[in-house]
Amino acid sequence: MPDVQNPCPAGASPAPEDDRAAASVALVIVGATGDLTRRLLLPGLARALTVHDLPEVTLVGSAHSDGHSLEEWRGVIEEAVGETDLDADARAGLVERAAWRTADASDPEDLGALLVAAREAAGEEAVVVLYLALDPDLAAEACAALEQVEDRPEGLRVVLEKPFGSDQRSARELNALLGRIAGEEDVFRVDHFLGESMVSGLLTLRTANRVLERVWSAADVEHVDIVADESLALEGRAGFYDGTGALEDMLQSHLLQVLAMVALEPPRRLTPDALQDAVVEVLRATRVRDDDAVASSRRARYTAGTVGGQDVPDYVAEEGVDPGNGTETLAEVELEVRTDRWAGVPFRLRSGKALEPRRWEVVLSLRPPEGVPTGLEAAAGRERIVVGLDPRALRVELAVDGPDTPFVAERSALAADLAEEDVDAYGEVMRGVLTGDRMLSVRGDAAEECWRILAPVIEAWDAGRVPLDEYAAGSSGPEDWPER
Repeated sequence: MPDVQNPCPAGASPAPEDDRAAASVALVIVGATGDLTRRLLLPGLARALTVHDLPEVTLVGSAHSDGHSLEEWRGVIEEAVGETDLDADARAGLVERAAWRTADASDPEDLGALLVAAREAAGEEAVVVLYLALDPDLAAEACAALEQVEDRPEGLRVVLEKPFGSDQRSARELNALLGRIAGEEDVFRVDHFLGESMVSGLLTLRTANRVLERVWSAADVEHVDIVADESLALEGRAGFYDGTGALEDMLQSHLLQVLAMVALEPPRRLTPDALQDAVVEVLRATRVRDDDAVASSRRARYTAGTVGGQDVPDYVAEEGVDPGNGTETLAEVELEVRTDRWAGVPFRLRSGKALEPRRWEVVLSLRPPEGVPTGLEAAAGRERIVVGLDPRALRVELAVDGPDTPFVAERSALAADLAEEDVDAYGEVMRGVLTGDRMLSVRGDAAEECWRILAPVIEAWDAGRVPLDEYAAGSSGPEDWPER
């Protein structure tokens, strides 16, 4: 393999007292030429550097295939961060310090040489962060190779993208492998949904506001909906999506993490360990509703239609799709959280593609009021607390008198569109891995629980016990599905 390409390596930084607050970081991105790196990781890094006081970063890019160079990598960095607000000097520093090494991440010798090169580029005292921006199977192969690297850098941080395994057993095996490589405090399982400020902010919303704190339980909440309906169709992702589907792509990871933030028991002290203990506790209490995966789940696939004025072909006609896979593009599952706080409350998780309207929100529908006097005409429907995840918004729907109809209630909403954050979800991901802050990382046992929760649904679907319905692209879903 060629020597590391970096004509101007950074000088060594003084040894930090605490690795987690290191003065410099070598961020090694394996899969540096991929879409994830260009579209999300590098812009997110730039936004994080713009807003937060972060360690000096040396970007070390790597890919398996020959034909890439340091000059090309620098061009990728320049283009990816060019449209952010990162100032010119900081941008120039990122480009100047960048290094490149071609390596096969599944080869222990190559991977070991890559880690040595990263230290050479950033300085011996730099913390090395190995970001595996790879498909899950390739990331697992890289982890297996990493275990064989004898001289791993002290304090090495390993970063993986979801999904973590393909079922509970494989997730457990992956966690065991990671545990032989690094301590749990140095393993970052990235679910960028947790970087969305309104997802992490759910805990603040429900505990720092007395008016919400008092109603956040089964005593007042009738049901909870966690919805991520997107208007985008396949968008060229057949290679990944057709083997995964909406259930595993969205519900098994993202939406179960949102459920945990909605339903967990707030820790007495907000630390990474305390928060993740609370997440695991509530996930362990979560089951498919009534233990009936057939009655509590639905799936569907879009047919040809129009979304946002654009024609969308039938899913099975999309390039790269195998109709025999029976992949769903819309999944809905009802769960229950068997804790004192949430006993009897159904949690509906739903996500799909090519849907209108687009909805990314958490909705708590409240029970009917108990003290409505005789003679007062109550409003139809339910009071609802609606937390918009993207865009950020908060809406509380209440019953009030109509303008000319005293004692005849109608629904009205108190709504606020909240300011968009300066740092996006991947910016928060990058901040966490650079500083060692695991507050928004998925812990290993939580990843295993997410697979356990949905295992009965996956089994029922694989056995064909739940029909694969259809809906027109641009609709809100199958016409005969119940709406809430």
